[in-house]
Amino acid sequence: MEKHLLFLDLDGTLLNDKKEITPGNRAALDAALERGHGVIITTGRPLKSAMVHAHKLGLDRPGCYLVAYNGAVVYDWAKETQVYNRSLSYDIVNRVFDYVNAAGVHVQTYDTWDVLVEKRCDNETVRRYCDGTIGFRVIGDVHTDLTEEPVKILVIDFDNKAALEAVQAWVHENMADTTECFFSSNAYLEVVPKNIRKGEAVKMLCAHLGVPVSNAVAVGDEANDLSMIVEAGIGVAMCNGIEAVKAAANYITQRDNNHDGVAEVVEKFLYEEVI
Repeated sequence: MEKHLLFLDLDGTLLNDKKEITPGNRAALDAALERGHGVIITTGRPLKSAMVHAHKLGLDRPGCYLVAYNGAVVYDWAKETQVYNRSLSYDIVNRVFDYVNAAGVHVQTYDTWDVLVEKRCDNETVRRYCDGTIGFRVIGDVHTDLTEEPVKILVIDFDNKAALEAVQAWVHENMADTTECFFSSNAYLEVVPKNIRKGEAVKMLCAHLGVPVSNAVAVGDEANDLSMIVEAGIGVAMCNGIEAVKAAANYITQRDNNHDGVAEVVEKFLYEEVI
């Protein structure tokens, strides 16, 4: 029996619209783990939020890894430590914050465990984003008050994607040599270090664990999932996903994230080994 690695996005993929795992998805993942396969949460969420979900899902045991911040951090549950970490320079953070603050759009960054916002963004947007799974702290000024280089900047607008698209265009024009900038949902625009993508995390973990990339199965629904769907041996798009992800995938699920879509993937591609 060959070992497979199953890379799973959280929101819109493994989790339903209530941010819960369905019983069918849970049973399928338990069966996969019992047979020796790897299940790896691969998310744009910050590490702390991703860890909360991993605990709830039982994916916090030895043999499980966690990819957070779209690949900027990889966490090994067995060693209880980060095995990979990439950060943005202070200069990049300062420049992005200056531009976004002038544009009047919400912007936040992170330290190891918390969301960080300046006073202007101490508002309902950050509270809605945190949703009780992660805390936030208000700092005076990113130019002077950051104590470590962060791994990600997130720009948020729940009502006006065009405002985020304008920020994305500016980042692409002015910082393409040092950053990646992409959407993880219509409301979230991600800014991460250059060459940080979920697809790079797939390749890195496969090499680290001695598993061929051809034995990697990646499942997602949004633009930030596109790279891992392309890089994995089998790239799967959720039927509730965006068209660009579906176009790149080897397979599109019949069932959505509310109806055991991940279980369908396990049944179809790991059938002999799991079911």
